[in-house]
Amino acid sequence: MAREQSLDLVEISPNADPPVCKIIDYSKFKYEQKKKQKEIKAKAHKSVLKEIRFGPNTDDHDFNFKLNHATKFLSEGAKVKAYVHFVGRTIVFKERGEILLLKFAQALEEHAKVEQFPKLEGKRMFLMLAPKTAKKK
Repeated sequence: MAREQSLDLVEISPNADPPVCKIIDYSKFKYEQKKKQKEIKAKAHKSVLKEIRFGPNTDDHDFNFKLNHATKFLSEGAKVKAYVHFVGRTIVFKERGEILLLKFAQALEEHAKVEQFPKLEGKRMFLMLAPKTAKKK
């Protein structure tokens, strides 16, 4: 039947009992499958991660400057990974780094929610923030 119509016999579901076959134009079938995959890929949400670095002795002006950047990143829908990098002997000031990150999270309370509280990994203490979902009117 497929040869009479100058089309292809395509096995759609080989595991079914009996196997399912269709008489279609195979190249058109492949094209439509690619098109569906592109649509699915286009609809997938791409999450962007922005990093903000602090030192354990970061001053107020620098803190506010980075806070403004974080606010901008969150308003654009990106996640923010803030971290305090301890260099050399500054690892002694772990609590200072934690206080700094908690202050950062508190300042961004209206723009973001905390995904991961401050956690020390090696010489860095991380804090993950995700943007709050837009409020519906």
